[in-house]
Amino acid sequence: SLQSGCCPINMFDDDSLLDWTEIGKGGFGSVYKARHSKMGHDVAIKILHDESLLKEATFQKVFSCKFVLRVYGMYKGIPPYKTVKQEGMVMEFMTRGSIMDLCKNLRGPPPFPLACRLIQEVASGMKFLHSKGILHRDLKMQNVMLCEDLHAKLADFGLCTMSATCCPSNEGETENLGTLKYTPPEAYDINYKPVRSFDVYSFAIFLWAILSGEEPFPNAHPTRLRKCVAKGQRPTLDELAKTDKAGMSDLLDLMQKCWNGDPTQRPTFEGMRSF
Repeated sequence: SLQSGCCPINMFDDDSLLDWTEIGKGGFGSVYKARHSKMGHDVAIKILHDESLLKEATFQKVFSCKFVLRVYGMYKGIPPYKTVKQEGMVMEFMTRGSIMDLCKNLRGPPPFPLACRLIQEVASGMKFLHSKGILHRDLKMQNVMLCEDLHAKLADFGLCTMSATCCPSNEGETENLGTLKYTPPEAYDINYKPVRSFDVYSFAIFLWAILSGEEPFPNAHPTRLRKCVAKGQRPTLDELAKTDKAGMSDLLDLMQKCWNGDPTQRPTFEGMRSF
């Protein structure tokens, strides 16, 4: 089995995984749900097009944080309807999908107390990752998963080398527009190297999205979006500012600090107080 530091990574093959169903697709590859015969429950399997990403994936096994999605190990085999051997990660399967799915089902934002708790859990998960020296680089509503009792778990961190770079190709543009909306303006520079303030900016856009129950900049064209964000444009706070919920003004204040155009002025997850 692969070694990650001192922890061996569990390996899974076709014999142990039954009843495959494709549940998602993206620039990275495909996600399937399957039943693990020995564990007796469903798992998620993410098949990655780029095998170099698997090296990054191995570190997730080492972590134990209740707000970070658990990775059981690595998969090597031939998924159903495929003809060649593929590699991927075997992870916890989240029955309720992502916060994006929740907002779609509710046709709006989660109730404010639930939104506040999820925000707190995401901030705690991010603080944990940063404390381990890991950047997420693709924090957005689709990448915060929900367990049965609606607690948040961060997914897809550190795997985002491809999606965090703003693709020049048109095909990549459409696919990564979701990610681009959460990308700080300094990252448009081709020589940019991601640092923690990247994730803090994404967290600000995530705050706006979960409190609004929708993605920002709904009709934005990638090139125009980049120009506007570089000039300082951010999602509008007018609607959110109208609500008189206790704690909303603090969240709006935090949001604006986190999406500051100057990355050195953004707060850290370590320094954020409870919501």
